[in-house]
Amino acid sequence: MSIRHLVYTALFAALFVAMSAVTIPLGFSPVPITLQNFALMLAGAFLGARYGFLSIGIVVALVALGLPLLHGQGGIGYIKGGTGGFILMFPICTLAVGYFTGKLFKSNIRRQSPVLFYFLLFLSFEVFGSLLSYVGGVPWLAAVYNWPFSKAMALGAYPYLAGDAAKAVVATVVTGALQAYVPVWKRKSSSQLTGLPAAADN
Repeated sequence: MSIRHLVYTALFAALFVAMSAVTIPLGFSPVPITLQNFALMLAGAFLGARYGFLSIGIVVALVALGLPLLHGQGGIGYIKGGTGGFILMFPICTLAVGYFTGKLFKSNIRRQSPVLFYFLLFLSFEVFGSLLSYVGGVPWLAAVYNWPFSKAMALGAYPYLAGDAAKAVVATVVTGALQAYVPVWKRKSSSQLTGLPAAADN
């Protein structure tokens, strides 16, 4: 890992921790509203699959070791709690976001159809940055509280879907506005300008 990769990986890990401090508890559910998945959307888009996964994975590993980095809490006991399934899914979500947005930025869609490009970018954030987390989070929630799956969906998924979509919209706007700093976009642009082959995706 280069110094630049190390710095950016650490910066997005810090952003993820900072976003976790923005917490709105809901009295009817053990799952609070946070900006964690917004942070992982940006980490995936700007770091790519490998370093995005590493950035968020480091935070999750440190939390498991006992550091109070998420909502001021940490430790194996916290990971085993009701939101543990979501926490463990976060690095996987970041990996998926990084992979699919990377493919999107390296395609010709951005130039051929900007509207389609932004729609697919939003879809990548929504599906892989938000909805994918429920694949592990909801069954985990049901198991911890001994709830039927329908109740876990009602209390751990449905109330958050509108907010997830809003965060995906904002992530799309931010990524689109700062797309010159997306690594795969910069590599492809510079290779086109110089005529040199693009570097392999990190």
